[in-house]
Order: sequence, then structure tokens, then C-alpha cells
Amino acid sequence: MDNLILAKTKSTLGVNFNASSGECVLEGSSFPENTSDFFKPVTDWLIKYMLEVTGKVTLNLKFDYLNSSSIKFISDIADRLQSYHNAGAEVELKWYYDENDEDILEMGQELKEDINFPFNLIMK
Repeated sequence: MDNLILAKTKSTLGVNFNASSGECVLEGSSFPENTSDFFKPVTDWLIKYMLEVTGKVTLNLKFDYLNSSSIKFISDIADRLQSYHNAGAEVELKWYYDENDEDILEMGQELKEDINFPFNLIMK
């Protein structure tokens, strides 16, 4: 299985998903013109990884800004990881936030309430 690497732009996240380690990073700001077009390869890769590789997933989220449709896709990804965890897989989520960015912190806190696998809020 190939890695998924997408360069960060002004309106889209940088993506670095490593198939051999299960380390997955989404970083930057997300307000793409078509959110579903941007997130489709991300969710497709994750589904394929969970079906074919079945290894540990560590999702590192380092956001500067998310629009509402991006938040929905991040929530959907967390739901998929929850199902993967419920099936016995090892999953960890690390949500990074700047100490002065209460919006990103609150998004992380809200997401953390909905899942029961290891989820760390990390101030950068």
C-alpha cells in the first residue's frame, strides 16, 4: 500500500499518511472549494489501510482553521477510527492546538467526548 502525501495549500490541509507506520498527519487550514473532493482520497486511504494493513493508526491533527464542512469530515474520520478501535485495532488520536487558540481547543474537546479510544489534547 502506498503512502498518501498531499502538499498543504492556503485552503487545504497538508496530508502525510504513512502506510508502514500507521502515522497519519493532517496539518494546516481547511476551507477548500469542494470539501468532499479534498477529503475523498483521505477517507479512501484510511478505509483501505484499515481493511488491508490492519495496523495501529496514530492520527495527528494540527489545525490552524477548519470550516464547518471540514469539521464534519474530521468527525466522520474519528467515527471510522472508533469503529476500527471497536473491532480490536489499536488507535490513537493526537489533537494539537496553540495555547491562544480556544476555537481549535474546543473543537478537540467536543470530538473527544464522542470517542473512547486514546485521545490526547496537546498544547504546542
